Amino acid sequence: MPITTVLFDLDGTLLPMDQDVFVKDYFTRIAGKVAPHGYDPKQLVDMIWRGTAAMVKNDGAKTNEEVFWEYAVSVYGERIVQDKRFFDEFYEEEFDKIKSVCGYNPAAAEIIHDLKERGFRVILATNPIFPARATQWRISWTGLNHDDFELYTTYENSSYCKPNLKYYQAILDRLQVQPAECLMVGNDVGEDMVAKQLGMQVFLLTDCIINKADADISEYPHGSFDALRKYLAAF
Repeated sequence: MPITTVLFDLDGTLLPMDQDVFVKDYFTRIAGKVAPHGYDPKQLVDMIWRGTAAMVKNDGAKTNEEVFWEYAVSVYGERIVQDKRFFDEFYEEEFDKIKSVCGYNPAAAEIIHDLKERGFRVILATNPIFPARATQWRISWTGLNHDDFELYTTYENSSYCKPNLKYYQAILDRLQVQPAECLMVGNDVGEDMVAKQLGMQVFLLTDCIINKADADISEYPHGSFDALRKYLAAF
């Protein structure tokens, strides 16, 4: 079955980054925004970490957004719901500053535009643990616009997270495509290459590779952006 649809991870794939540096800057900035409104910074960061873990374990009964905020309420009570506006303001007004700790590779936008011109469906399969506004900012840092993707996953529109195979299956169901006609491109062996288990083809981008389990990557087509470009040209 020919490839019709190409799914891309974002962080570390289309958007070069050191994940640890990104996370540190993100937490420093969001704590700086929200903590002055009556929250202990360390407890706030812990809540976000644990709320994210709850999203990763989501069984599909609720959206990731609902799971996150229900956990937040379990920690802080209903006042966190009233103070959600401070989080919204952060994502709207300050999240963009995190761009300063991320990289940029013009090849990312070039590859996306080329695929679209060739008639492929292009999906942003980024782990849906962020609000749409934060995802839109991160997309813009690559030189792309969120409208360049037929679908981009966020915590509002998703009920599973990577590496749960149901995350990928939900995308397939939404697009009404078969796994065999899809290619997943990502930098995380544990979270992105699992799509192969559903029958998708995969490509491991190694520029910012994450391989926490030190798995053998020889079974996956892999390489730099140049290698990815050549690989895609064959379709």
